[in-house]
Amino acid sequence: MDRNPMILSLFRKNTATEPVYAVYSAIVAQSRQPRFYAEWGVPDTVTGRFDMISLHMALLFRRLRAESGEQKHFSQAVFDLFFKDMDRSLREMGVGDLGVPKRIQKMGNIFFGLLAAMNEAMDRNDAVALQDVLARNIFDGAPGPHVAALADYLLAEDRALAAQAAGSITGGALSFEVAA
Repeated sequence: MDRNPMILSLFRKNTATEPVYAVYSAIVAQSRQPRFYAEWGVPDTVTGRFDMISLHMALLFRRLRAESGEQKHFSQAVFDLFFKDMDRSLREMGVGDLGVPKRIQKMGNIFFGLLAAMNEAMDRNDAVALQDVLARNIFDGAPGPHVAALADYLLAEDRALAAQAAGSITGGALSFEVAA
């Protein structure tokens, strides 16, 4: 059983601050944009919504990955809040206490797999490879113009986030430039 230190951090004390909540709220709000579901065919399900939050979390992690110190701690705090929110959501949906940790572990593994595959494609600015990642992970293998649209959106957002100062983001000001 592979353990990820970020997932194990969920058992640490609460590290969320007002800027962490602000950034996470911006990610959730952007992830709920109707275009993703109505026009681009992302399944409007619990899994589809998790996927969209994961994609936007991955964009944040990509932006802050080269940073150190405060920014690394900030990324960890947003990650912790994300999975605490997933834990809360699972419990609200009626998943039993014994099932939640296993589901959270699985969700964490899915998230890190998606992040690694996205990073590989996006580091090369390879839209086709990113489309393959999205088709596999978000659309159950179905290619199409909706997959290309989501890939183009993510690449544009990645460029827009790269232009935002890390200090502004860790101060709670995360904005998505490309309207969805």
